[in-house]
Amino acid sequence: MLTCKDFLRELSDYLDASLDAHLRAKLEEHISECPNCWVIADTTRKTIQIYKGMEPYPVPADVQERLMAALERKMADKRG
Repeated sequence: MLTCKDFLRELSDYLDASLDAHLRAKLEEHISECPNCWVIADTTRKTIQIYKGMEPYPVPADVQERLMAALERKMADKRG
């Protein structure tokens, strides 16, 4: 029996339909019995559908610079 943690670990591949049939069947069984995981899967699927239909919006340069600086700091912390 899969746990919610197992389901969440496989959620991306489940939604991409890139799982083998056996694991997919186990995940579908889990969400048929677990309302919390069903809501997560359903909401995530709907969110992806909404964003696929939108035009890309460029990230403002200042936001991109701050994001990159934060990522570089995080990577340096992990190395050090």
